[in-house]
Amino acid sequence: MRQVLNFLSDLRENNNREWFAEHKEEYLTAQATFNRFAEELIARMGEIDSSVAGLTLRDCTYRIYRDTRFSPDKSPYKTHFGVIIAPRGKKSGYCGYYFHIEPSGGNYLGGNMLYVGHYCFERDVLQSIREEVMDYPEAMAAALERAEGFALDRSKKLTRTPKGFPTGTPQEEWLRLKHWGLTRSIDEEFITAEGLAERVAREFAKTTDFLTIINRAMKFAFEER
Repeated sequence: MRQVLNFLSDLRENNNREWFAEHKEEYLTAQATFNRFAEELIARMGEIDSSVAGLTLRDCTYRIYRDTRFSPDKSPYKTHFGVIIAPRGKKSGYCGYYFHIEPSGGNYLGGNMLYVGHYCFERDVLQSIREEVMDYPEAMAAALERAEGFALDRSKKLTRTPKGFPTGTPQEEWLRLKHWGLTRSIDEEFITAEGLAERVAREFAKTTDFLTIINRAMKFAFEER
C-alpha cells in the first residue's frame, strides 16, 4: 500500500488533468493494488457477516473522478480510495463497513480510517434508529462494548433530546446523535504492514453486532415508506 499512499499524496499536490494523464500508469498500478486488497476484504467480510456475502468489487468501490457540478472545488480527482461493504452494495442505502485510505492532512476525512455505520441519515431513518436503541438499550450497549478500539461518532449531535423521547435516561446521549457510526483512525504503519485485509476484517468483525442493529432499524424505516 505504500505506492498507493505515495500516488495519492502526489495527486493531492497535482490535482489536474495534465499531471494525471502524464502519470496514468502510476494511477493504474495504485488502483490495481487497492483493488486486490478490496477484493480480499470483501470476500473475508462475506464470511464474517452473511448480510454482505456475494458482493463484487463494483458493488463496493468508487471511481476516482469527482462530480464537480455543484462544488466550488473544481479539482477533477479524488485524493483517496475507499471500499464500502454494505448489504446489497453501495447504492442500497444500508450502512456498511468502510475502509478509507488518504494521506495525512487530506481534506476529505483527513487520513486513513475505518468507519462502520453512516452519517446524515434521513429523518425517518434516524427516528427508527432512536426507537430501536430505546427499545433495546442493552443490545446497543453490548455492541458498543464489543467494538473495542472503535469510538462512537459524536461529531454531530443535537443540543436537546429530540421531541417525543424521555429526558434523563442513560440513552439520552444516543438520542441526540445525528450520525450513527463507529470510527477508528489507522496510521501508515497499519496500512503498509503485511496482511492488511486480514487485519482490517478482524477489526470490522468486532462491529458486526452494531451494524446489525442499525441496519435492522433502517429496514423498518424503509418498509414504512
